Amino acid sequence: MNGSGPAELDALRLSLEVAARSVGFSLPLAVLVAWILTRARFPGRILFDAFVHLPLVLPPVAVGYVLLILFGARGPIGGWLRSHFGIELAFTTAGAALATAVMTFPLMVRAIRLSLENVDRGLEEAARTLGAAAVDRFVSITLPLMLPGILAGAVTAFAAGLGEFGAVITFASNVPGVTRTLPLALYTAMQSPTGDALALRLAVLSLALGLLGLLAAELLVRRVRRLLGR
Repeated sequence: MNGSGPAELDALRLSLEVAARSVGFSLPLAVLVAWILTRARFPGRILFDAFVHLPLVLPPVAVGYVLLILFGARGPIGGWLRSHFGIELAFTTAGAALATAVMTFPLMVRAIRLSLENVDRGLEEAARTLGAAAVDRFVSITLPLMLPGILAGAVTAFAAGLGEFGAVITFASNVPGVTRTLPLALYTAMQSPTGDALALRLAVLSLALGLLGLLAAELLVRRVRRLLGR
């Protein structure tokens, strides 16, 4: 624990990588799900809505355990990925990103959904009467107007992903240089009799990153809204 510099940098690098990969993986799906929940009407919509937001109310360890059952080497999805594509997710950096993506996914969906609900449907209807196809209306009108929510959701999910602990340690374990992100490094330092100084530095670093993430989300949303004249 005395060589804290490399440990901190390694944990920071892994945290940034895991958070970025989780957002990149889940953002397009979050946009789609938000659109479905806002615009589509179908039987079971309420149940689907509850399922999407389930990670917000479940213990993160429970989410990690379910992921381990499904995506583990012997799980129905994980076993198939391993046998057909040689992909292993459990106890890997990609697995940490998957666990983080699942935990932060509802945050993105909620932000994007709120933004989409504020889009003026009259603009879309006017474009439809002028002959614009559904895809054209979405790309040229709906998507730009919901951009503040997309950016807010992505940055908030990124910031939250930097602090994800329970699901990551359950599904991806605490492997140095592979899955030991900032929260896991902080937990490891706290377990060491000589790790108090390192734990304090990691805690301050985590606090600073979280605060910067939230500030960045707010500033981005304000900037985009000014550009859109809203």
